[in-house]
Amino acid sequence: MKISRRDFLKWSVATGVALNLEFDLDNVNSVLAAETDPPIIWIQGAGCSGCTISTLNVTTPTTIDDVLLNKVSMKYNNTIMAASGDLTMQTLDQCATQYASQFILVIEGAIPTGASGNYCIIGEVAGVPMTMQQAVLKYGPMAKYVVAAGTCASFGGVSAAGTNNTACKSAKTLLTGKTTNPVVNLPGCPVHPTVLIQTLLDLILTGMPALDNNSRSTKYFGATVHNTCPRKGTGNAGQIGSTAGCFLSLGCKGTSTDNVCTSLKWNNGQSWCMNVNYPCIGCSNPTFPTNPLL
Repeated sequence: MKISRRDFLKWSVATGVALNLEFDLDNVNSVLAAETDPPIIWIQGAGCSGCTISTLNVTTPTTIDDVLLNKVSMKYNNTIMAASGDLTMQTLDQCATQYASQFILVIEGAIPTGASGNYCIIGEVAGVPMTMQQAVLKYGPMAKYVVAAGTCASFGGVSAAGTNNTACKSAKTLLTGKTTNPVVNLPGCPVHPTVLIQTLLDLILTGMPALDNNSRSTKYFGATVHNTCPRKGTGNAGQIGSTAGCFLSLGCKGTSTDNVCTSLKWNNGQSWCMNVNYPCIGCSNPTFPTNPLL
């Protein structure tokens, strides 16, 4: 007989109570809560897995182990899940069907559409290869919310740059008019871990955030890097690497780039590009990486 993880935990607790065993009930409730939250399905297309790596380093609002054990129910992410092969694809398809109109779909990487999408195969279903394009078009409309994690998923990014046979597209380009809610773009190369995790928690707790004209959450993309940069108005830097002065004359993209770099910083709040004496390259811009630094 197969039982769910949640039922197994509930029966284990009931048995323990009957035997007068002591439990940390707060911890038990937290683990049980992870099964009640809307599931998350995370699929990856043309990219470097950098947004997954960034997310694994989250420390605010909490750490990744707490997120995965107590805050969200991550049903599918082929980078971090233990299963492989046919089992993973069965998990993906069964979860999407079971939790249709409930789950959150996270899309990482751009979606190749050239050669009928065959530049990116994510696995096989019943022996038939499934492209990333097919997966997005199938599971996107089934999801309650769709989140584009990183610039490649949000705008095409590096994967769609230049003359490119893959014909990579953004998640929004493929799904406009096909989903109940608009795609939530969280650009960045990679996406900031706090921005992603907090947005997922907000979607679970309060629903859709306010979005700007580029479908970005205004909670995190409402101010340019330049407007909040401590180097603003301090004169021009003489060269890249200078410890003082504004890099605008050296090609800094901070005036056209909305992101949280100056406030949340990176590497667990330690630093950010201009704090290590390098200009902003505009990695969260819709046009990135075109002329990232002149």
